[in-house]
Order: sequence, then structure tokens, then C-alpha cells
Amino acid sequence: MLANEVLSFIEENDVKFIRLAFTDLFGRLRNIAILPDQLAPALESGVAIDATAVPGCAAAPGGSLLLCPDPDTLCILPWRPQSGRVCRLLCDLVTPQGDSFFMDSRALLRTAARHAKEAGLEVRIGTDCEFYLLNLDDHGRPTLDPYDRGGYMDVAPMDRCEDIRRDIVLTLEQMNIRPESSHHERGPGQNEVDFHRAEPVTAADHYVAFLHAVRSVSQRYGVHATFLPRPLANEEGNGLHVKMAFYQDGRNLFRLENGHLEAMAKSAMAGVLRRLPEITLFLNPLPSSYDRLGAPGAFDRLCWSMERDRSALRIPLPQSRFARMQLSSPDPTMNPYIGFALLIEAALEGIAENASLEPYSVSPDQARRLPSSMDEALALADGSAFVRRILPGDAPECFFARARTLMERNRSDASELALAQLLRY
Repeated sequence: MLANEVLSFIEENDVKFIRLAFTDLFGRLRNIAILPDQLAPALESGVAIDATAVPGCAAAPGGSLLLCPDPDTLCILPWRPQSGRVCRLLCDLVTPQGDSFFMDSRALLRTAARHAKEAGLEVRIGTDCEFYLLNLDDHGRPTLDPYDRGGYMDVAPMDRCEDIRRDIVLTLEQMNIRPESSHHERGPGQNEVDFHRAEPVTAADHYVAFLHAVRSVSQRYGVHATFLPRPLANEEGNGLHVKMAFYQDGRNLFRLENGHLEAMAKSAMAGVLRRLPEITLFLNPLPSSYDRLGAPGAFDRLCWSMERDRSALRIPLPQSRFARMQLSSPDPTMNPYIGFALLIEAALEGIAENASLEPYSVSPDQARRLPSSMDEALALADGSAFVRRILPGDAPECFFARARTLMERNRSDASELALAQLLRY
């Protein structure tokens, strides 16, 4: 979409408020609001913000950055008033000199996608995201009481979440995002929404919009949506299954040819498995993440499979058009731009080095495990030359400092941290 098309849309659709949104280094959505008469100059030269209080942006020249709206991300926020409507544009972070800010995670993912194209490959990414719906107490605060007692793919009346899921999906459609499917998950009050594969930056943009939509729609129903990796101690955790396909000349490399995976697909998988322990901190960034990874039946085994077992990586439906590499260890609290970028770069490294993939016959019970604690994940990330090569500037140190702070809070008062994160995530 061109800038003039954005301006015409604003005028024709009675838009009175525009939210310029971006994610910080940890994936949290932030925004400022402007009026319609300020949109044209914003599209032309950006809007200045004080970057010093934004995680990951303290290194901005002079403490300032520009939010530069991406016209292709224009959407109406359907949960806002229909008279005097509100729309949203996602933004890139740019320095006052006009350069892309080196700590902008959206730009990092765009760079990873470009590296794939330079290697003659196209990457497509989809997500399957789980979340819980929890009841509120009399003061409007979230409880640990699930909204229903339904189970996997239940129907009403056991599934009381179906109306909320339907409204979430319809809301996303109004935002020009079409989910693939939705259903009740295994845990009580737990749901899943799945998305078609898309270009990497688009996939991350859609995921960020999805989180916002779920929280906003759920609030209208008087329930709390949480993406915390394991909010209920004795129930299933929330996962974010990342589905990646690599195409060469339009051919899906993960689709079986004559019963065999292509060598390039095997090397991509080997690259991801090799780097997965080092990047787990970024795919699983909270103490609660390791409660999920350490639970019985978790996808914590450093191997691959074509079956549903404890393997972190698998190839579902390898003989169909749905063939892909699916990583099941990440959780919904990761920054999708950084997570996707690290996975793409790990796969490309494997391809470039013709990395060897362990045989499919390796049993998950015999395979190495992913980090079982945040301490272990931090140590592996801190010692990783790959992480420091892919992530820009002080980004690794920002993540490491945050991890240490969260671990200290968890040790001193785990219940207080759990409540704070239940509210935030």
C-alpha cells in the first residue's frame, strides 16, 4: 500500500485516531497516538520518540528515534468505536539521521529473510499459539480459575470458550489477518489459534497483532487471556509451535521426494538443532518457560521426528503440501522477530556448512535435552558466538541482564513474580 492510499483510507473510513505501534527488544507492543492531520508528515519523515525508556533503545543517538510507519501494516482496530474509528500502523525504528536503528528487532528479521533470498531460498513461517482464558475476581483481577473445564477439541457446552475464539478470529479477519483454524486445547480454559505460513516479517507482524486482539477481545468478555508458558501448575503449558518451510524455485524442500528428505532440508534441520540450546533463552525467555519445558511430556528433546513425541523438531505430513519443519519448544512470550531471525540464521548456517543430521532412528528418550533451567539457558546463550554474531550491538547483554533480574526476583518471591507476569503475559 502506498502512502497516499493510506491517507485516502483514513479519510474514507472515518478514522479519527491513529496508533503508531512498535515492539521493544523483548517483544512488548508499545505505541503512540496521533490525529489524522499528523499522519501525512509521519509517513513522510516519521514521528520522534524518547527512546531512553524503551528496553533495547538506550543506545539511540541522542536518546531519540523516529517511528516510521509501514503502510502495508495499516488496519482498523475492530474492538474500538465504529464511529470515529481507530487504526494502527506498525513502525520501523529509524535514527534521526535516517538509518535503520541497529537494535530494531523487526529490521533484524528483515535482514535474516534477505540472507535467505541471497542464498536462493524463500522462507515461509506460520505459528500455532496456545493461551488460557481465566476468570476474574470481584475486583477485576485475574485468578487461576479457568474459564471452562473443556478438553482437546471439545464442543459446547464443555467448550465455553468457543464464542470468544470465534470473535477473536472474526476480529483478526477485520484486521486483514486470516487464521487457519482454532480449537479448544487440552487444558481447561486453554485455546489454540493456528496461522498459515507467510513471509517472515508478515508472520511476526500477524503474531503481534494476534496477541493484541486476543487480550482486547477477552477483556470485552470479562475474562483474562494469558500466554504465560505455564500459568497452571498441574495443567498443560502454553506453546508457540513455529512452522518453517524453505522453498527453492517454488519447491518445498521439506516435502518428501521418493520417500526421502532433500539434503538441503536435512542440513537446515541440523543447523537449527545445533544452535537450539544456545538460542533457547530467546525462544523461552521467562522463568515460567522452564516450568513448561521441565513438565512431563514436554518437547524438550534435542532430536527430530516425523511422529508426535518429545522431539523438539518434527516434520508433520511430509508427503503433503503442508510439509514443514515444526519447532515445538518455543513459547508465546518470545519476541517473534528475534526468535524467527535466530531460527532462519541457524537453518541457513546449517545449509551453508552442509551440516549432517542425526538419523531419524534416534529415540527421544536417548537424545540430549534442551536447557532445563533459565540459569542453564543463560549460560549457553552467554557463551554463544552465534548469538553474538546474529544479534546486534548490546542486544545479547540486554537479554542477559533481564534474565538475571527475573531469576533473582523468582528466587526472592516466586509468587509475586508469577502474579506480575500473569498480568503482563
